[in-house]
Amino acid sequence: MSKNAISRIVGALVAISITVSIFMINLDKNPTEEIKDLSFWIIVAVSTIAAFIITPYVTVIPYIWVRDKIRVAAASDLIAAAIGLTIGLIISALLAIPLQYLPYDIGRIAPFLAAVVCGYFGLTAAVLRKSDIAHLFQTAFIRRGRERDEERERERSKKAEQEKDGTVTPLDFQLPLLLDTSTIIDGRIADISQTGFINGTIVVPRFVLNELQRIADSSDTMRRNRGRRGLDILNQLQKEANVPVEIVDIEVEAIADVDSKLVKLARDYHCPIITNDFNLNRVAELQGIKVLNINELANAIKPVLLPGEDIHIKIMQDGKELGQGVGYLDDGTMIVVENGRQYMNMTIEVTVTRVLQTVAGRMIFAHPKQQALSHLITPPTPTKQKQV
Repeated sequence: MSKNAISRIVGALVAISITVSIFMINLDKNPTEEIKDLSFWIIVAVSTIAAFIITPYVTVIPYIWVRDKIRVAAASDLIAAAIGLTIGLIISALLAIPLQYLPYDIGRIAPFLAAVVCGYFGLTAAVLRKSDIAHLFQTAFIRRGRERDEERERERSKKAEQEKDGTVTPLDFQLPLLLDTSTIIDGRIADISQTGFINGTIVVPRFVLNELQRIADSSDTMRRNRGRRGLDILNQLQKEANVPVEIVDIEVEAIADVDSKLVKLARDYHCPIITNDFNLNRVAELQGIKVLNINELANAIKPVLLPGEDIHIKIMQDGKELGQGVGYLDDGTMIVVENGRQYMNMTIEVTVTRVLQTVAGRMIFAHPKQQALSHLITPPTPTKQKQV
């Protein structure tokens, strides 16, 4: 059954129910007499036939027309139409207040007509002038961005003048550095702060300190030891660091996760985060926040070995290939020694042959120097004694 047929049947049933209800509300006559009246059935039949014919033209056909128009319309037209319709309905709502006090039944009809007229004119005007509306918003955003850039330029000029006059030093421009929980527990931040490479104030929010305390009070032994180590490192930072350390009572509302609070705080105050947490590092970088990663710093200052250099290494375990031995540098870099299995648990001198840098880290290949020297010395060939 088609949509038009269904709408006709529904419209006819609705017309019958409305006509019967209107006659039943009339209490001047007996309902039985009303039903027997021929005029009653004539009115019911006429309204039913009219509804059966007209219903598709006021329901299905307008719906299909509007749907097709929306389907082929551009997105800019739809946005402009929505804006214009909203403005028109707001104006009609304001006009409805005085219009409802008009005499007779005009006060009931006038607000509805005002909504239709204002909505139509608002929609039509917005679609016709969509380019002007887009230009207006674009100009507003450009002007706001230009004003923001000019304000930043004025601040930089003011700071430069103050620095030139000697009223402020470059250290005053240093941003505070936020510490996360993993960095405090790691402990290397205490050694880094002693070197003088960190400028600015190290800031520890109160919620980070609370998380350290929860970890220190954990029932798990390992977590408890990590939490206590973090508290000791924080105490050491406050006493021995060359840079000031502050614990601030800043709370980020409606966020429960500590890492999310740190990211929100760093974004609001435009300050970097010191961390060694991989996930926090990626989330902060995606939101345009500067991250100082201690692991990346450790990788950057690793000693560089070049092919041909000699180093001493202790062979700790077997390699994957036959005869290989594996040793490690002090920073944990793996060294694969060819034919090094025979020197298991021995410290030998090796010569670096190649260095590979992979995503997982750096890998160094070498061979024993003793073996290389042994190939240069040819052992004497035993000779048989001639029997007499």
